[in-house]
Amino acid sequence: MSDEQKSLQQIIDFRIEKLNKLKEDGVNPYPTKYEPTHFSESIKSNYNELEGKTVKVAGRIMAIRKMGKASFAQIMDSEGRIQFFIKRDSVGEAVYSHFKLLDIGDFVGVEGEVFTTKTGEISIRTAALTVLAKSIRPLPIVKEKDGEVFDAFSDKEQRYRNRHLDLILNPEVKETFIKRASIIKTVRNYLDDLGFLEVETPVLQPLYGGANARPFTTHHNTLDQTLYLRIADELYLKRLIIGGIDRVYELSKDFRNEGMDRSHNPEFTMLEFYWAYADYEDCMNLVEELFREAAIKVDALQVDWGGMDIDLSKPFARKPIFELLNEATGQDLSKSSDDEIRSICKEKGVDVSDSANYGQMLDELMSKLVEPKLIQPTFVVDYPKATSPLAKAHRNGDPNLVERFELFIGGAEFANSFSELNDPIDQRERLEAQAVLREKGDDEAQPVDESFIQAMECGMPPTGGVGIGIDRMTMLLTGNRWIKDVILFPALRPEK
Repeated sequence: MSDEQKSLQQIIDFRIEKLNKLKEDGVNPYPTKYEPTHFSESIKSNYNELEGKTVKVAGRIMAIRKMGKASFAQIMDSEGRIQFFIKRDSVGEAVYSHFKLLDIGDFVGVEGEVFTTKTGEISIRTAALTVLAKSIRPLPIVKEKDGEVFDAFSDKEQRYRNRHLDLILNPEVKETFIKRASIIKTVRNYLDDLGFLEVETPVLQPLYGGANARPFTTHHNTLDQTLYLRIADELYLKRLIIGGIDRVYELSKDFRNEGMDRSHNPEFTMLEFYWAYADYEDCMNLVEELFREAAIKVDALQVDWGGMDIDLSKPFARKPIFELLNEATGQDLSKSSDDEIRSICKEKGVDVSDSANYGQMLDELMSKLVEPKLIQPTFVVDYPKATSPLAKAHRNGDPNLVERFELFIGGAEFANSFSELNDPIDQRERLEAQAVLREKGDDEAQPVDESFIQAMECGMPPTGGVGIGIDRMTMLLTGNRWIKDVILFPALRPEK
């Protein structure tokens, strides 16, 4: 056992001794219930009304200064922190001795009058103290001086692994997740008000689809069947469009068995909505308004995102993908062969595998040469057919283009949308083409979903569809650059 571990164990043992002393003294250190009447910030903001009046508060002790006959401590509740003053002569010898057994991290209930100390701090003069939970494991406090905690729990990895401690010690983290909840609520309310119906579709699927990605695979014992965690909600939601639910959405977890980085987590939250009789231009307008509404809700119309000043108040730009690619490469890629594009990749220092197909090479060129420059909100529109097997052919008659957009902000993708393909014959051909790519080694190509095609053969109306990554949206609107900072319990590598 290391000295550090030994020291920790000694602290735990000492706290257990205190716990046992409380029990021996007839104190229940883990009571069932406590009913606070007020919270810290509401007391401070309403001090003129509450001065001299009795309140009851409850929270975790975050600072403590024990003295002889009188002591100070600070508790943290859901609103913030407030100090309480406790005096032996006021609460009695027994209660004061119980207070002396308390530590930072313990939960207490405090009843007493609201007053201001000589230093001007709004506090509670304790008349009654109730132990609510004795903490036997210390918070990761590096130093404590004069009852104040500082230099605490700064290691990011440990914060992710111990989110409960992160929330206790870093108030800005809690604020991020409060904003996340507000963003999600705004999204739901916005779509609900437009007449969209929220639904739930299967997480475990006999066949995955709706995106180009590798799935997680599992096995159902009773059915003796291989199942997949969904990579997208698309194909089931389209079945509902076919069934007559004209406006439908799902806000849920999707899963992709891929790498992890600044903006990717294998388990993530996705919004997908489908809108009968609409197209990608309608969806573009809706997405822009939705982002703006969410930004207003959390006061983030102008946000500093990793040193980039993003302005969500102005109209979003709209630019065709080949216009951007041609500008970046100096060549017309829309008319280039596979070999020509491979040569351009080499010339521009963009690494692609020898087996990379046309669509994969275009994606790499976009990723390396174009996307990092798309700082202000920009809809990239009119993608090549080869990269969009579920999108409708472009109405301009170009056989190589489809009606699709992606939204980029700060060099990152935030949304993907199609005028959805509703021709079942065309759909079959495109999925069969995807199957050929799979046979050639593209393990992200989509399989042929015969059940979905049969549903389409019953007739699907013109439809616009959108997918929005909620985690990335939250990253932007809270100013966080890492996806792990907006997911309460992100995926992490095993500790060594």
